[in-house]
Order: sequence, then structure tokens, then C-alpha cells
Amino acid sequence: MWEEIEKKGVRYQELKSFLESPDGPNNPQYANWLREFGRLTKFAELWNKYANARKQVSDAEGLLNENDADIKALAKEELETGKSAMEMARKELIEMQLNQDDDSERNVIVEIHAGTGGEEAKLFVGDLYNMYSRYAVKHGWKLTEMESSPADYGGLSEVVFRLEGDGAFGKLRFEGGGHRVQRVPKTETQGRIHTSMARVAVLPEVEEVDVHVDPKDVRESFCAAGGPGGQNVNKVASQCQLLHEPTGILVRCMETRSARDNKIRAWQILRSKLYALKKAEVDKTRSDQRLGQIGSGERSARVRTYNFPQGRVTDHRIEGEHKNWPIQEIVSGELDELIRKLEELRRSGHDGAEQKS
Repeated sequence: MWEEIEKKGVRYQELKSFLESPDGPNNPQYANWLREFGRLTKFAELWNKYANARKQVSDAEGLLNENDADIKALAKEELETGKSAMEMARKELIEMQLNQDDDSERNVIVEIHAGTGGEEAKLFVGDLYNMYSRYAVKHGWKLTEMESSPADYGGLSEVVFRLEGDGAFGKLRFEGGGHRVQRVPKTETQGRIHTSMARVAVLPEVEEVDVHVDPKDVRESFCAAGGPGGQNVNKVASQCQLLHEPTGILVRCMETRSARDNKIRAWQILRSKLYALKKAEVDKTRSDQRLGQIGSGERSARVRTYNFPQGRVTDHRIEGEHKNWPIQEIVSGELDELIRKLEELRRSGHDGAEQKS
């Protein structure tokens, strides 16, 4: 834990040096440095406090060998004060590392895929997409749809979208996993309740500086987009597809009619997926970072159930009276209170790693 904090401290000093250099603004990486430095603002405040206390301790230790009794007495006093301040800052840094990571303030890429349940699961994907869209509007975030596959009877087989705004990933990180819906589908003629699943993956949007991808490992291709959209969409080969051969990760993007813009976005998604994979390998116990959130789409792998007949949403990571929430509020994008509860669990050390069946 402390080794990670010290590495972050070294990186902070490097970035500060880069940005203060006269040649810094002319460097192609300057914008990336600025973004990375900005994400370290809260950490920097505590790190500087720790570094100043550490220097105070070091200076005081150097004066203990002085012959002057007054200087030695003052040095001992400074030493004790410095050690106390150093230990306090150290504890605060560890607490910050445990309860917050550098990804919280990033933009976010969200994927929703239909799971078990046929056409009803695809309708549910559309409902979830609308829910997150409403939540984004409430927070003033910009939503950009990057890829979608419309279903035959409405809804979506899958959708990938980007949310740009302060703390977007920090808020939506808890949405990753299996979402189950129980209701009477529009296509049901006998009034029977059906159970369907959708899978949600939540990825922090990362920059080139955060993860290196060797272009030689990526197979890049362009094709015409399928589905509705007019003749131009179907004829122009603007959909970008990337296959990362070492991992088998496949990314598609049809955000615009510009092949160039779609390529940029596709690479963004690929970097985010590889970054999530890297984070998962470092810490497999945190559900908000592991690829397991994509899941299999089976009914048992769920984090939340939307029960329309009973008018409630149950989050299976929460125990007791706070596990159930009014369904109309949730599907209308009123997620703040539920997310706040999940944040409390994360800070207390129960980060929703267990997905109950």
C-alpha cells in the first residue's frame, strides 16, 4: 500500500517538474500531463504535508549532534513535532488510497448488453440506457452514444456510450454487473411475469499516458454500419472495428459518419478496457474494477433487481432496510441516494465485491 503511495508521490513531482519546465507547453504530452496532474490535486495536498514533515524530521535529526544544549533541545522538540505530523499525514494518505482512487474524477464509458430473456432483455437494455441518460441530464453531463444495436421489437441488443462530466466514473462505478428485471412484458399476452437480465460494464475513460497499446497488437478494420440510418450509413465504410489480438478484446464504434472520429473513439474504448484489465489484475477483490462486472448475463449473476409488480428496486449489495428503493424514482434517474449508500459501503470496506444470487 505505502509503496503505491510513494510511487504516486514520485509521479506527482515528475508532473510538476514537466509542467513548470519552460519547454513544457510545447511538448505533445502537455495536455495529458495537465489532466493527470489535475487528478492528483487532493493527493498532492496531503503528500506535500507529509513531505514537509519528513524534511522537518530529517533537519532535526541533523541537529541532534550539535554541542550546543539549546540547539539540541530545540532539535528534539522539532523532531517530535515532525514525527507526529508525518505520521498523521501518512495515515491520511493511506485512508485516501483505501477509499478513493485516481479514476474517480474521470469521464466514463458504459456498455449495456442484453442477457437472458430474449426480446424482453433487449427492451430492458433500452430502459437502463434511458435511466442513465436521465441521470446524466440531472448532473449536467454530456452523453455521447458510441455504438448501438437496435432490436426488432424496440429496445437495444447492446449500447455503448460515453459520459463526460466531473466525477462521472466515481458515481457510476457501482453500476457494473448483472441487472435483473421482473415484469409483464409488452409482448406477453397472458399476463405472466418474466425475468430477464442485462449486463452493465463501467469503464473509466483513460488517456494514452495511462496505458500503452502496441499498434502491432491491434487489427484495425472499417466497415459499413448496419441497421437503420439511411443509405449513406449503409454504404459508407465508417464503422471502426479494433481487435486486440493478445487479449481477444473486440471494440466497435459508429459514433459519427467520420471514419477518423470513430477510430479515435474506438481506441479510447480499447484503452479503457485494457486499463480495466490491468487494474483487475492488481486487485481482484474490487468489483468496480474487475472485468467480472461484464459477467455472463445469467440470472444468478446480479447486483440489482427491478421488480415492477412490487414497485421496488433491490440492490443485492446492501443489507437491511436500505436495500429496497422505489422503482419509479430509480428508473427516472434518481440514483443519487442509492449511489451514496454504495459509496458508504465502499468507504467502510464493503465495496460490493460479492454479487449475491
